[in-house]
Amino acid sequence: TIVVSPLISLMKDQVDQLREYGVPALFLNSTLSMEEYRTNVSKLRENRVKLLYLAPEALLAPRTLALLSALKVDCIAIDEAHCISEWGHDFRPEYRQLAAVRATFLDAPCVALTATATPRVREDIRQSLNIDDQSQYIGSFNRPNLFLEVAPKTEPLDQVLSLLKQYPNESGIIYCATRRQTDDLHSVLHRKGYSVRPYHAGLSEKERTENQERFSRDDIRIIVATIAFGMGINKPNVRFVVHYDLPGSIDNYYQEIGRAGRDGLPAHCLLLFGYGDLQKVQFFIGQKTEQEQRTANILLSQLLGFAETDLCRRVPLLNYFGETDVPDRCGMCDNCRPGEEEKELVDLTIPAQMFLSCVKRAGEIFGAGHIVDVLRGSNSQKVLKFGHEELSTYGIGTAYSAKQWRHLSRQFIQKGLLLYDYEHGSLKLTPKAWGILRGKETFLGRMEEAKKDHGAVLRQRGSEAETFDSGLFETLRKKRKELADQANLPPYAIFHDRTLREMALYYPRTRESLLALYGIGKSKLEKYADAFLDIISEHCRTHRIPERQKPAPIAEPAPTPPADSGKRRYLVIGESFNQGRTIEQLAVDFNIRHDTVLSHLYQCLRENHPLRQNDFLMNSRLTEDQRQSVLSSFARLGTERLRPVLEDLNGTIPYEELKLLRLHLLCRDQNRPENPNPAGV
Repeated sequence: TIVVSPLISLMKDQVDQLREYGVPALFLNSTLSMEEYRTNVSKLRENRVKLLYLAPEALLAPRTLALLSALKVDCIAIDEAHCISEWGHDFRPEYRQLAAVRATFLDAPCVALTATATPRVREDIRQSLNIDDQSQYIGSFNRPNLFLEVAPKTEPLDQVLSLLKQYPNESGIIYCATRRQTDDLHSVLHRKGYSVRPYHAGLSEKERTENQERFSRDDIRIIVATIAFGMGINKPNVRFVVHYDLPGSIDNYYQEIGRAGRDGLPAHCLLLFGYGDLQKVQFFIGQKTEQEQRTANILLSQLLGFAETDLCRRVPLLNYFGETDVPDRCGMCDNCRPGEEEKELVDLTIPAQMFLSCVKRAGEIFGAGHIVDVLRGSNSQKVLKFGHEELSTYGIGTAYSAKQWRHLSRQFIQKGLLLYDYEHGSLKLTPKAWGILRGKETFLGRMEEAKKDHGAVLRQRGSEAETFDSGLFETLRKKRKELADQANLPPYAIFHDRTLREMALYYPRTRESLLALYGIGKSKLEKYADAFLDIISEHCRTHRIPERQKPAPIAEPAPTPPADSGKRRYLVIGESFNQGRTIEQLAVDFNIRHDTVLSHLYQCLRENHPLRQNDFLMNSRLTEDQRQSVLSSFARLGTERLRPVLEDLNGTIPYEELKLLRLHLLCRDQNRPENPNPAGV
């Protein structure tokens, strides 16, 4: 099998891991000496290789094609296939030529693999490689172990330091927009004693390679990098990814956060979002051709939609990649933290009038930071220079902190009261703002609360992280590092952190017990069992700890899904509901919350899968008048989104009640299509 891979470092990393698993794999690229190259070619000709890794330009070379034509090529696998498409976020012209290689080896099936492809990119890949339309297999883009957070960029250095305190001695990546920012942040973190190195195109190739390898081998914990870093990284134990600056698109963002949590354990993804960053992005967009500018502005607009949303982060993110089966709440983002109900909207008309009036009186040529200074009565040089201490709005907003005002300003932009001028960084009133200023309309929003410890959410999700023996884990980690250095491998090529955590949780004493743990097969058992069992046994003798039996994998709760294993979960839940299971029973059967059951049933109706008649109103705690108000709002605003209905009702009705009444309305109309009164109960 030929594996086309874009980066040399990625090839070496994957080949090293495959060899650890006992799979005969090798690569041909410019890092090999002449003798190593000839040795690898000989192994190929002797049919001693299962997987051959090549960069696209190496594969297209005449001497490579001549070598391969004398061999039996069973399969062509193209990794990072989004590079084929001009609509992809990382288009590479040489990838476009791979169609000719496929035509050379007609008997070899071709598989194109990517983790970041919109429907348009997928279609471009399919047409370029002449892949049948029925041969597309699309898994979910959701990475449920990643906690997604977008925080206002107020004091970025302090925000990063706060995050690092939550993850001591853990690996992470911090992305910056420019080389200068990368170097500056690296210098500050290094002076503060963090194990950190920079990575950007301004460093020599030797420095970049050394820093990347040191990160992969756990010799350093943190990389501060531009987007030049990461595509060749397969490090599974990255516990956090920070975007210090705004990425260029949702594709870039998703690709970069995808380097976190590859071992399946919880990881934290923090994007620091400030409108000031948009001016930098617009500057770079301005350097492109006219066609490239149009595309870049569309991608930026989609990214802003993600950053500014007050919905679950996964809704716009997964919708962008064509995924529509997305619950309203994920429990793993800053907008829907677990254990919290939807925050109610409150009347913020007075502070809205203060802010909008100040923008107008200052001439609509200043940004939010200056307006906040005026409202809070600052004596800053800029306020005094423009004489804004004489404005009637000067000092009238001291009841709110600067942070609260900035939070409000973003809501005013999101709700269409203000326009942000990307070129000059200034705020301008929209026609909608005058309804607020003249007291004809009210503004409902949310006031900034105390900073939440999102690391606590991840600690709750990673329940094993609370119970494994941390002392034993650190001893095992040292042994892993020792063995990895001896074999010139990254530590995760020996065992993942997840494997070591299970060792420190179940205290296995035998080879049979080790085989039950995550990531341990017969090849690794033979190589490393004795070294790790010795440490575990000694630790347990010293501390008098018995071995624990690892529980068998938990089977899917009843009801059992039908034979069609590809059937989506919401369909299974819908079928169970039609067989007579109640909402409460389904929540227990599938170990999910009541409102998640309601979301799955709604998805069934959206896709025209009928549900049995059921009195959903029996589960409602609303009064008759409240129900009528909700159904009336649905009749006017539609049932596609709950947010407009919530706001129409001034935030007084809980989300779960809205979901119940939406189901009541849709299910009733489904069974009585000629009902002339869609808003009535």
